[in-house]
Amino acid sequence: MIDLDDTDRALLRALQQDATLTAAELGRQSGVSQSVAWRRVKRLTEAGVIKGRRLDLDREALGFGVTVFLGIKLVAKGHGSLENFERAVSAIPEVQTVQHVLGRYDYRLQVVARDLSDFERVLRRRIMTLPGAGEVEANVVLSEERRPGPIG
Repeated sequence: MIDLDDTDRALLRALQQDATLTAAELGRQSGVSQSVAWRRVKRLTEAGVIKGRRLDLDREALGFGVTVFLGIKLVAKGHGSLENFERAVSAIPEVQTVQHVLGRYDYRLQVVARDLSDFERVLRRRIMTLPGAGEVEANVVLSEERRPGPIG
């Protein structure tokens, strides 16, 4: 774990809001020079605090109006069955995230679809046919509020 000071936290908060900011813009927002901002971001990246920068797409604008979280319990839980399930589920483009979790279910998936009938198609033809898939619970997202991560 790396120690973060106030400047590091300010840089991270600014990047969370807009990952496309230049070092000059980051420096202005954080009260440091461009070169200090650049060196700090480089250090945070090399330390693994910044894992990358990603593009945040508007799913609805792209025609994906439904997001569903699925809890999936596997029928068998051997090492091979976990690997087979993970490999197969990762090949489904509508599945945005795959999380191996503790609790009632073995996996938690985030699935996007154009509408509920499209989600039903994905569920029946792709997810329910996955190797080892057993019990499934679906939670349809009604609304979503984005919250920044814990920087302090």
